[in-house]
Amino acid sequence: MFSPTTLLILPALAIMLIFFVVPAITILSRAWTDYQAPQVGGWDNFTWFFTNTVNIRILVRTFAVSLLVTAICLIMAFPFAYLMTLVSRRWLVVMMTAVLLPFFTNYLVRIFAWVVLLQDNGLVNKLAGVFGIGPFEIIGSTFAVAIGMAQTLLPLMILPLYSVLQGIDRNLLRASESLGASPLKSFTRIYLPLALPGMLAGSVLVFVFGLGFYLTPAVLGSPQNSMLAQQVVTQVQDLLAWGRGAVMGMVLVVVTLLLLAVAMRFARGAVSAAYGIR
Repeated sequence: MFSPTTLLILPALAIMLIFFVVPAITILSRAWTDYQAPQVGGWDNFTWFFTNTVNIRILVRTFAVSLLVTAICLIMAFPFAYLMTLVSRRWLVVMMTAVLLPFFTNYLVRIFAWVVLLQDNGLVNKLAGVFGIGPFEIIGSTFAVAIGMAQTLLPLMILPLYSVLQGIDRNLLRASESLGASPLKSFTRIYLPLALPGMLAGSVLVFVFGLGFYLTPAVLGSPQNSMLAQQVVTQVQDLLAWGRGAVMGMVLVVVTLLLLAVAMRFARGAVSAAYGIR
C-alpha cells in the first residue's frame, strides 16, 4: 500500500503532527473560544487587537527590530564569510569554530554576559569614558536588544552566506578585471549579484527567527520597547487571556507569511536577473 519512501517519512510526519500541528491548532483555536471582558464571542479578540494602538505599535516595533537585526547581521557576516573563502584550511577551521561556538554556549549565560558588558558601569561605558564620552544608558534600549539578538543570530547569516560564496568562481572576477573593469565594479556587478541567494537565505532566517525572540528583549530591553512575543507571554501567563495571546500569535504568523511571500517574489526576480535567467 505504501512505498518504502512513504514508510520512512510517516514517523517524522506523525511526530510533527502530534507535537507541533495539533498543539498549534489547539492554541490558535482559542482565538474564537476564549474571551476576556468586554469581549464576548466571534471576532471580538481580533477587534480588540486591531483597535488597540498599543498592539499595533508593538507589532510594528517587532518587525522593525527584526529588520534592524537582519541588517546588522548582514553587514557583519558578509566580510567574515568572504574572508572564509580566502583563508587557508587551518584558518577556515578556526573561523568556522568561532561561528559555531555560540551554539555550544548556554543561551542565558550569553544574555547575562551582555548585561554585564552593557550596564551603566560595565565595560562598554568604561571604554567610552576612556575616550571622554558617555556614560550611555544602554540597558533597556532597543540598541541593547538588537545587539543581543544579532550576536545570537549571526551564525544563521554566516553559514548560508559562506555556502554560496565558496561556490563563486573567482576567475569571473579576474576575467572582468582583464577586460578593463575596476575591482570595485567587478565586485558590485559580478560577485555581489552571485552572492545574492546566500544573502537572501540568511536574511530570511535571521528575520523570521528574530520575530519570535522573547528572552533577549525581556532581559536587555524594557517594557517601553517590548516585542510581540513578550506580550503573548504576558497575556497567556500573567492574565490567562489565551484568546488574546492566540490572536497575537496568529497575526504575527500571517503578517510574516505575507511579507515573506512579497519578499520572495522580488527575490526571485533579483536572483533571475543576477544569473541571467529569463
